[in-house]
Amino acid sequence: MAARTALIDYGAGNLHSVANALKAAGATTVEVTSKAAVVAAADRIVLPGVGAFGACAAALRALPDMVETLTVRVMGQGVPFLGICVGMQLMAVRGLEFGTHQGLGWIEGEVTALDPADPAARVPHMGWNAVEPVRPHTLIEPGEAYFLHSFAFAGADVLATSDHGGPIAAAIGRANMLGVQFHPEKSQRYGLALLERFLKWRP
Repeated sequence: MAARTALIDYGAGNLHSVANALKAAGATTVEVTSKAAVVAAADRIVLPGVGAFGACAAALRALPDMVETLTVRVMGQGVPFLGICVGMQLMAVRGLEFGTHQGLGWIEGEVTALDPADPAARVPHMGWNAVEPVRPHTLIEPGEAYFLHSFAFAGADVLATSDHGGPIAAAIGRANMLGVQFHPEKSQRYGLALLERFLKWRP
């Protein structure tokens, strides 16, 4: 049976581009879904995200049984998980964008507004920037990726950083979980190579 990759649709992601990138990277079956039952049967799970942390968290929680199923599959059963942009940020305990909002709480930390020390570093952080690993990880290699965000993760389990008027978290992860602040689907060869490694990953 072909491996099934669940791409979660909660109204907050660039689903078409992410699905196409996953297929280009070698995914045999990509199921764009808002149904917990599909996630419960998937071999890999991808959570995209574009927009404000609080709105994305509320939209994800509005899907029946989705957060509970994600927690069981990812935290309990060790299914490989990839969070992209806000999907990565939702792995944190909380986000401080337009108030305080609870995340999934999988990685200790919070998401705060970018505040570059260099006034020449504009917010939002938009465009290509270096991804610099800070500790070894099977999926993360040095390279250039495409970023678009105004808030960033600060906390534990940082795997790579990028420099935007100071270091910001470019990737976080632990065990079977990986989150990337950049957009692999917009990062051309670097992004496709990361997705290819994710699809083969057996943490």
